Amino acid sequence: MKLHVINTGNFKLDGGAMFGVVPKSIWYKTNPSDENNMCNWAMRCLLIEDNNRLILIDNGMGSKQDAKFFGHYYLNGNDSLEHSLKKAGFGVDDITDMFLTHLHFDHCGGSIKYNADRTKLETVFKNATYWSNSEHWEWAVKPNAREKASFIKENILPIQESGQLKFIDGESSTQIGQNIMLKYMRGHTDAMMLPHINYKGKTVVFMADLLPSTGHIPLPYVMGYDTRPLLTIAEKEVFMNSAADNEYILFFEHDSVNECCTVKHTEKGVRLKDTFKLKEFFGE
Repeated sequence: MKLHVINTGNFKLDGGAMFGVVPKSIWYKTNPSDENNMCNWAMRCLLIEDNNRLILIDNGMGSKQDAKFFGHYYLNGNDSLEHSLKKAGFGVDDITDMFLTHLHFDHCGGSIKYNADRTKLETVFKNATYWSNSEHWEWAVKPNAREKASFIKENILPIQESGQLKFIDGESSTQIGQNIMLKYMRGHTDAMMLPHINYKGKTVVFMADLLPSTGHIPLPYVMGYDTRPLLTIAEKEVFMNSAADNEYILFFEHDSVNECCTVKHTEKGVRLKDTFKLKEFFGE
């Protein structure tokens, strides 16, 4: 097995929305904002080489939306999905498994593109199985008013129409691989999946939106986007204690500065221990 970091670009979201009830005077210290109160966030994905399978976890927001859409989210940086895959020695046609932690646009928008004359939507990963789960799929295709803007039908329905969609059977599933365990989280959105990857004797956890950045480690630091914030806090408490006990490597999808971290127990609760790049930690 080998892991590759795939950077698909950065985007901006309101700092207050990203930290919920936590005041700006506190969150600003770890996640400074611009004059419009917008903080910059990564869309960092993970590529797993596992024998004859090439598994991509999430794929960013893509490039098919119109100028008005991107005007809201300020896509920035020099990275793209295709460029990062090429740096790793691969292309979109090499992906065998496209694993989607959940179907918010910044996690699955790169799944779908327009054809050459922009008359039809089609899958980006022609040779891949697209993995979701039935609970979250139903949640996404029949969106509630709070999340409707995040579940964009152009990102979701063409996956099913292509015939490439399959559903994970549950947390004990080995469909993605013997070295990948899944944990469902329901505070941010229903049935979001966190992959736990057994890699070189360590557990690497792809954090998706349970923990967007190191600035979100304290329990009350929960996004305003979460549908069930009190449940997120409860899920975080259990997870963070386990992460400290077992020395998990936390891989951040959205932290624009820190790629990975470890955490430790302190008198104030679980707190940040070390930050590092994935390759630095494993000496690759």
